[in-house]
Amino acid sequence: MWDFFATVRNRHSIRKYQSDMPVEKEKLHAIIETACSAPSAGDLQSYQIVVVSSNESRDALCAAMKTQNFISQAPVCLVFCSKDKKSEERYGEKGSLFALQDATIACAYAQLAVVAAGLGSTWIGEFDAVSIRKALRLEDDLTPVAILSLGYPAEIPEPTSRLPIDEVLIQR
Repeated sequence: MWDFFATVRNRHSIRKYQSDMPVEKEKLHAIIETACSAPSAGDLQSYQIVVVSSNESRDALCAAMKTQNFISQAPVCLVFCSKDKKSEERYGEKGSLFALQDATIACAYAQLAVVAAGLGSTWIGEFDAVSIRKALRLEDDLTPVAILSLGYPAEIPEPTSRLPIDEVLIQR
């Protein structure tokens, strides 16, 4: 069993997936359950997760993406959407920020759960939310904020360099 730090260290952006290896329902459920355990403003969980796994939905998602076409190889994509209105009802103007944060925290938890489950993923933030909403026939109150493609890696890329901690850290 990997510990948390090994899980974080072994997270890589995977853009090639094994086409003959579907994601088991139990693993997908565990990943989504982990995402739903993420903290959220006021415990509102002002987000929704759209599971895209059918060929038809994956093709529609890919067509709406203009770039990042590697997602067509991923057996599953999770689309994390904020529910701004839900959060705004409680927090007013700041609610949309909190809903965005809720969705991204849930996505981060899911991405680490993917690694812990022996799978790979890529976080995708470059897309047109209106096109994604239309392609997936989403309700108007859902705003796509992050897409996580996932599956069994066909290759593991070399780790990318990270900034030294002293370039990221500010101590006061």
